[in-house]
Amino acid sequence: MDIIETIKEQIANNTILLYMKGAPNAPQCGFSAKASQAVMQCGEKFAYVDILQNPEIRANLPKYANWPTFPQLWVAGELVGGSDIITEMATDGSLQALIKDAAANAAAKTDA
Repeated sequence: MDIIETIKEQIANNTILLYMKGAPNAPQCGFSAKASQAVMQCGEKFAYVDILQNPEIRANLPKYANWPTFPQLWVAGELVGGSDIITEMATDGSLQALIKDAAANAAAKTDA
């Protein structure tokens, strides 16, 4: 499978997905640490991809997303943004609302 197809599949199959350097419990850069903390504080399960372990994704996701940096948060198939946007949204409460709504909608679909 081509790497763009893999990226599309990851985004489609995970309601809340964080592309980051490292893992949420062991981030490998300050921006990924801030982003993963903000997402974890929302209290919903989320998937992550360590781009340091996936160099093809690291090389191709910025072109696909039209977003040059990492981390990248995707919610319900849409790019939310990077570390600054994620932390701003966490501060004003909109990140929690977005993630809770997406998780609730995903749960409703699986229950249907």
